[in-house]
Amino acid sequence: MIRYLAPLFVFAALSVFFFVGLQKDPSILPSALIDKPAPSFQLTQLHNPEKTFSPENMKGKVWLLNVWASWCQACRSEHPLFMEIARTTDVPLYGLNYKDEAGNAKQWLTELGNPYALSAADLDGFVGIDFGVYGVPETFLIDKQGVIRYKHVGPVSRKDWKEIIMPKIQELRG
Repeated sequence: MIRYLAPLFVFAALSVFFFVGLQKDPSILPSALIDKPAPSFQLTQLHNPEKTFSPENMKGKVWLLNVWASWCQACRSEHPLFMEIARTTDVPLYGLNYKDEAGNAKQWLTELGNPYALSAADLDGFVGIDFGVYGVPETFLIDKQGVIRYKHVGPVSRKDWKEIIMPKIQELRG
């Protein structure tokens, strides 16, 4: 008798796991890097290839790193908000141009505007891998000590900015 009930119990257990999984927000992906130092890198600047950028340049500041690409449609949807943030706040916003051709990236920023203090060119995507990037866009909030305090997967919405990211920035600034 138990032999015949075993498949029913297995099915019931799998159903519970499936149901619980459906209740979770797929845009919230855990990151092992939260509360850990941002990966160290030194990349050429997109608009100044003779100069480099490194997170060490940002020590002492609370800042955002936005991973973007010209081929990314979701990046296009969040871009107007980043333009507004750049115009209306003093939050340092830096770009990590991910697996993109420099010419395409520069043209994209020329057409849509450039909200970034600068963008670093991650041509091969290795820095993105170090940050645990699943896909673009992703945005990281990094504190004064260079520790990642928040990771946002997908386009940042106005609601995300007002209710999550900006309050975290204010908290980190003290």
